[in-house]
Amino acid sequence: MNPVTDNASRQRFELEEEGKLAFADYRVQADVLILPHVEADPALRGRGAAGRLMTGVMEIVRERGLKVMPVCSYAVAWLERHPEYADLIR
Repeated sequence: MNPVTDNASRQRFELEEEGKLAFADYRVQADVLILPHVEADPALRGRGAAGRLMTGVMEIVRERGLKVMPVCSYAVAWLERHPEYADLIR
């Protein structure tokens, strides 16, 4: 099961670990999921939470048949390091 959830009312994907939150804001235009911002609680930084969040987001994008447009510099850099998701980039 994907631990990342879609909080559609806030237009963000969320990952909770140790009571702290990492999230990726999004908006959808046609069949493209735009990621303008990714953030992890300071207590989670440097521990891989944002990377696990991004993996979950990319799996959701794939399941929904969407493409992704990373705007956030973290999302851009993460996708550059994960060529297995290159087919999803718009």
